[in-house]
Amino acid sequence: VQLQASGGGLVQPGDSLRLSCATTERASLNYDMGWFRQAPGNEREFVAGIRRSGGITYYADVVKGRFTISRDNAKNTMYLQMDRMSPEDTAVYYCAASTNRIITSNFRNAGAYAYWGQGTLVTVSS
Repeated sequence: VQLQASGGGLVQPGDSLRLSCATTERASLNYDMGWFRQAPGNEREFVAGIRRSGGITYYADVVKGRFTISRDNAKNTMYLQMDRMSPEDTAVYYCAASTNRIITSNFRNAGAYAYWGQGTLVTVSS
């Protein structure tokens, strides 16, 4: 499985940005997926997760209400819509996937995901 993250860039505080994660295989039936991010000097942290059906989503508290994770299984693509962005959102964003069903509490655990994209840099600065 290959994951390709895209959509990163430089935005100003308060702006919006949408990240995409394209998969090489039919994602709809096979993968629970998630977004993580890593800021310079920090550990990789969970941002959001989504069940393979797309019907159940999970969010880190720091992004809840500002970010929205979604997926279009017909297009084999997952998205992260980021609104009301702040400089604290600056990081390299990674998408990840797991063929195994992830226990709810483990969505926040990077070790639960076997497949990772290359990362896309998001910078929020005025």
